Amino acid sequence: MRNVSVVGIAQIPVEKASTRSLRQLGAEVTIAAMADAGVEKVDALYASNMLSDELQGQKHIAALIADEAGLTEIEALQVRAATASGAAALRVGHLAVGSGEADLAVVVGVEIMSQGVASPALSKALDAEREVADGATLISTNAELMRLYFDRYQVPDDGLVNFSLNAHRNARHNPNALYRDRTISARAVKNSRIIHAPLRLLDSSPICDGAAALVLAPTEEARAYNPQPVHILASSVSTDRFRIEDRQDPLWLEAAHSSSQKAFRQANVNIDEVSFFEVHDAFSIMSCLLMEAVGFAEPGQGWRLAEDKKITLKGEIPISTMGGLKARGHPIGATALYQACEIVIQLTHRAGKIQVRNPSVGMMQSVGAAATTVITHIFSA
Repeated sequence: MRNVSVVGIAQIPVEKASTRSLRQLGAEVTIAAMADAGVEKVDALYASNMLSDELQGQKHIAALIADEAGLTEIEALQVRAATASGAAALRVGHLAVGSGEADLAVVVGVEIMSQGVASPALSKALDAEREVADGATLISTNAELMRLYFDRYQVPDDGLVNFSLNAHRNARHNPNALYRDRTISARAVKNSRIIHAPLRLLDSSPICDGAAALVLAPTEEARAYNPQPVHILASSVSTDRFRIEDRQDPLWLEAAHSSSQKAFRQANVNIDEVSFFEVHDAFSIMSCLLMEAVGFAEPGQGWRLAEDKKITLKGEIPISTMGGLKARGHPIGATALYQACEIVIQLTHRAGKIQVRNPSVGMMQSVGAAATTVITHIFSA
């Protein structure tokens, strides 16, 4: 396998409701990422999207975007892994370039969640026969994890508040964040509307629209395209039992633990060398559980990382450095690619007021459904 690097990135500001179509959003960031890499042609395009067939009545997204971007006679495939679809597409692009099947690949994610009702479609990431049929949703599932965590570890009611506060504080300096103009307080989080007890509105990421893309090239050729390429040190994926009820311990995310350990071995990186972690903070409880599964905290202690301000830009392990899913937004098919773009920006010291101090290694995880699938990527400058 060849080593693979990111040589071009593009992202558009996340919006509550975009006036552009799927094909327009996808083509715009594809063309912009290629321009950033200084290329006019690629060998392959891998597109991620979760909901377009449900909400827009549109399948075959990759070919649609390739056509709109003027890319013909190339490999164009859609990649899906529920709410981890963007990371799955990035992994496929990484494997294609790494194997030599493609010398240049663009990975693009796009999602328009504002059209139609997203929640029923999102619930299809759960077990249709044994969970959805009984009324389960991703919201109710994460609420149950939060309730179990609070009960087992005697966490105070406001124990997770700082995950949301940290994300919103960082988003204010990210021009692509949905909530770049919003300031929230601990009181606002604690008093926000309960959407499924004990989960509150400001414990959750928003419904929104967006698109992001990256261009991948072999590391040995990367500087020919970009004087500051960012290298992908690891790409790994693991799965857990499909339903949380079937897991030995619902509060231990085995897929997150397993994929992170695979990634650390691939990258030859120790957890202490990770400069910052772009966590899949679709829900505050998921941030907490992922921190524990990866090894940044012991079980039951992840919430203290937020409580003790260790997750801030100047903390021991900065997370959600540009707002995360919570405040930058979570347009699902594009989410992981926003994360990857943000890691590239941090590692190339272009993050301005939200720049992590002297970063050398960036890590991201993407969660499919209730951590049934977890995909880990590790990057270095």
